[in-house]
Amino acid sequence: MKWLLLTMMLITGAPDRQAADHQHDFDFEFGSWKAQLRVRQRMSNADSWTELNGTSVVRKIWDGRANAGELEVGNAQTHLEGLTMRFYNAKTRQWSIYWSNVNDGGINGTPMVGNFTNGRGEFYGTDVANGATVYARFIFSDLTPTSFKLEQAFSADGGKTWLTNWAATFTKS
Repeated sequence: MKWLLLTMMLITGAPDRQAADHQHDFDFEFGSWKAQLRVRQRMSNADSWTELNGTSVVRKIWDGRANAGELEVGNAQTHLEGLTMRFYNAKTRQWSIYWSNVNDGGINGTPMVGNFTNGRGEFYGTDVANGATVYARFIFSDLTPTSFKLEQAFSADGGKTWLTNWAATFTKS
């Protein structure tokens, strides 16, 4: 666990005690969204992507210090339902993001940790891909009042290179 904490501090930087309060980083996302998602196998640079469409609903919890997001997307062959739980730590001024999908029935892996700076959210953690522990990254970008993007990527070389396996665009419904 100390290794993970040290690794996270190296990736995201040690919390700046004088930095702005990030408690409201996810306020932009509260409400209902149309979701357009492209996914492919983790740690793959194959050209084949699967297109999924559906909805996302994000609810504020604990006066904004936590939130829950329900995602439901699919196509004729694939259906995905997931739940994101996010918790704000006022001491570190960072968010922890946890993911669960309906097929697993529980929280998967370790959280992604980070916050937003200049309208861009970066969150890092570890995950398992093809039986090996890899770095994981979420990037929230292109935030407007009616849309935003989210990308998930993995790195097997300590963060030098990243392979994106999840690219989503959300528009306010």
